[in-house]
Amino acid sequence: MKQPAPRLTHLYLENWRNFTRVEASLDRRVLLVGPNASGKSNLLDALRFLHDLACPVGGGFQEAIRRRGGVSRLRCLAARQHSQIAIEVRVGGDPALPDWEYALEFSQPDLQRPSILRERVSRQGADLLRRPDLADLTDPERLTQSSLEQASANREFRELVAFFASLRYFHVIPQLVRERSNTRPDDPFGGDLIEQIAAASETTRHSRLRRILEALRTAVPRLRDLELWKDHRGAPHLRARYDHWRPQGAWQTEDQLSDGTLRLLALLWTALDGHGPLLVEEPELSLHPEVVREVLSMLAGIQRRSGRQLFLSTHSADLVADERIDLSEVLLLIPGEETTAVRHPAALDDLRDLLNGTLPPAPADAAAPPDQNQLDLFAGES
Repeated sequence: MKQPAPRLTHLYLENWRNFTRVEASLDRRVLLVGPNASGKSNLLDALRFLHDLACPVGGGFQEAIRRRGGVSRLRCLAARQHSQIAIEVRVGGDPALPDWEYALEFSQPDLQRPSILRERVSRQGADLLRRPDLADLTDPERLTQSSLEQASANREFRELVAFFASLRYFHVIPQLVRERSNTRPDDPFGGDLIEQIAAASETTRHSRLRRILEALRTAVPRLRDLELWKDHRGAPHLRARYDHWRPQGAWQTEDQLSDGTLRLLALLWTALDGHGPLLVEEPELSLHPEVVREVLSMLAGIQRRSGRQLFLSTHSADLVADERIDLSEVLLLIPGEETTAVRHPAALDDLRDLLNGTLPPAPADAAAPPDQNQLDLFAGES
């Protein structure tokens, strides 16, 4: 088994989209469970925001906010007196002693660019950076950029910057895989999947496809082979061979594979291709319910080899039917009148009740802790 990679151990959000306040511990596998429109994608997007802040190409604070439609689109509609948006995460291997903590609070003054109100980076409890500092106060324009994107400011915590940049979002659209209509690197929608497989070394490609084949046979028992194949023009294709009445079986390339098979192949390849947290939207899409029940087992086998953290959003009762799910892995998203509450379930029955619509909705203030000062991101600052 591969040594586990660093992971996110804790998440705090304030006034982020449909969440007034979220406080959650994060396991190595995190299942975001909730009905449609409960905010699962919004919660994943908070982690994608960290990636965008730290991304060396086309990233940064202003661009990350612009991609999301501006501060007004990010801010929770239920935010009133305290309307700043805040995010805090801890990163490490031991939740009790995180290696890193990062906190950011921002807003947008009228007719001005979004601006950072507070930013903090600490390691093993010792602050490496705390903003605004003297330089920020003498030059407020500095507060339009985060420290993550500034090479002159992030020297002491580039390890954390690299970790945020390693986060990867996955929501493959099978037709884009077939058409290869978007081949930018690490395309979250799968337009570059075949190119990724072709670009891997032969040894790496063979090893990964063998592991994927082993995992897929649980759900597709007639599957016999997976390989990268080049047509007469030299164009690469992913193809699979199934048991068939013909002695050699029947080969199918990516344009003949079902949407569900393509999504599973892409998901398993992506889970093996990287080390940072992987954010996956609704892995049950296009899959038969019997196959959906095997998805977590497939991913568990892959995860044991890759060691990376997985976040999976779902509203499928079939996906969470596995009695081996640990309650600490699950976050329930419970919509209320103004906000969505996030909590760990007390029992697995809570998952089924929520997805069946029988769990009571969250009250308007369910996401807020009893004493907000205890959870203030920047407690003790003047």
